[in-house]
Amino acid sequence: MTPRTSVSARFFMIVSLGTALTLTACGNSTQPRSASPTVSASASASVTGAPSPTSTAVYKPADAKGKAENVPVPVLPEAAKANTKEGVEAFTAHWFQVMGYAYETGDIGPLTKITGGNCEMCEGVKRVVAKAYTNGQWLSGGKFSTPSVSSTFKPQPDQRIPVVVQVIQTEIRYWSPAGNEYRQPSEQTNTANVAFLRFVEGAWMLDSVNPLR
Repeated sequence: MTPRTSVSARFFMIVSLGTALTLTACGNSTQPRSASPTVSASASASVTGAPSPTSTAVYKPADAKGKAENVPVPVLPEAAKANTKEGVEAFTAHWFQVMGYAYETGDIGPLTKITGGNCEMCEGVKRVVAKAYTNGQWLSGGKFSTPSVSSTFKPQPDQRIPVVVQVIQTEIRYWSPAGNEYRQPSEQTNTANVAFLRFVEGAWMLDSVNPLR
């Protein structure tokens, strides 16, 4: 992948724009620089024996007819609990999945729990996402993927661990209570970023995230 020469910050202008609910913005075809990708996979479980008679809530993504329903909260992978190179990479990928959950539901609680209070961009995103779900409005789209996540696991002078991450966010559409789009959709974005994390009291915490320039 090759780095972007500039960042038109959908992700990072969100604090100053206030009502803009967009994340990092590069052109859709931009391929940010990154080291070798790290894949964090959640464990899957199989159950044998007779099927349970209990019903299971079915996930429904948001659309013009209404908000997303039964959205599962991202589960922290076991790998993301370790104070290792693999652990910080897995946690960073998980953090962006939790960010996507906030966009899809308007619930910023899970994101707040794993984000430090000094991340200005993060605080701005939480404020505008919460506002987007007031007065019966909602969003659709805005899902995240992190094809490449890499860290040298060498701490900065302040002991934070940097992680370089490629972030892709799908198109976001904005819906009024009547099911009408009240603004133009935000296009899909693909950017390179650097996140800084700390391992505090046995768990990772994202301290800040910035675009790579």
